[in-house]
Amino acid sequence: MNLKRDLCFFDIEATGLNVMRDRILQIGIIKYFKDGREPEELEMLINPGIPISEEAMGVHGITPKDVSNKPVFAQVAQQLFDFFGDADLAGYNISRFDVPLLMEEFARVGLDFDVEKRRFVDVQRIFYKMEPRNLKAALRFYCQKEFEDAHDAMADVRATVDVFHGQLKMYEGVDHKDDDGNVTPTPIVPDVQVLHDFTQDTGTIDVTNRLKYNEKGEVVFNFGKYNGVPVFKVFDQEPQYGHWILNKDFSVQVKSIIRKMMKEHERNSRRLGE
Repeated sequence: MNLKRDLCFFDIEATGLNVMRDRILQIGIIKYFKDGREPEELEMLINPGIPISEEAMGVHGITPKDVSNKPVFAQVAQQLFDFFGDADLAGYNISRFDVPLLMEEFARVGLDFDVEKRRFVDVQRIFYKMEPRNLKAALRFYCQKEFEDAHDAMADVRATVDVFHGQLKMYEGVDHKDDDGNVTPTPIVPDVQVLHDFTQDTGTIDVTNRLKYNEKGEVVFNFGKYNGVPVFKVFDQEPQYGHWILNKDFSVQVKSIIRKMMKEHERNSRRLGE
């Protein structure tokens, strides 16, 4: 690869899926250097200091006994921080879990793992972009048909109905298991409510689901007394609410987003006052 900066591929196994409450159990890193020297690897088990959820153990198989005599994160944090350096980051679906969890762990020991200037290479997104998920590909996969009249409205509708019937047939009696081992029993059934629940996209912005987009594309709070209210509207009504969030037990990711929105709100307010 033509690297302008070092590049770290990494993966994390954790006690669970909550990036604020859960802790790292294992981390593996392969670092590629911009100067072309041989890659370096770093792998370690870490004592999380908290219980490991049964669901997590079912996924990665790491038990309390495996990490009972291992160092806690504070003991290895500086080594990890120095190993990453200012490298760009790569991995599979790292943006949604691995990076935020790593940021939280470093923040707890007073290290600022800044990602603002780092570039991300998410291998999952390459996969999704390069392997089409459009209607033409779906018709070929589920119905073994070629789509000749793409982008004609009625032809698109008929093809979609064919794909839907193909999905109902192919996935009849099939459970869905996600990457974290969570199982949804037979979600593809001829029931609109079940299908709605399975396919809905809440439009969440952060992995802790504290912020999301509403139907207008506005960032709104997804908790508490301002649940569903646009963030900027709340800042108008209660200017100190952003500072309250920054001082409470919210994720580093949420605080970073709120901090940026506070600055944007302040700039907009100044412009309106001019």
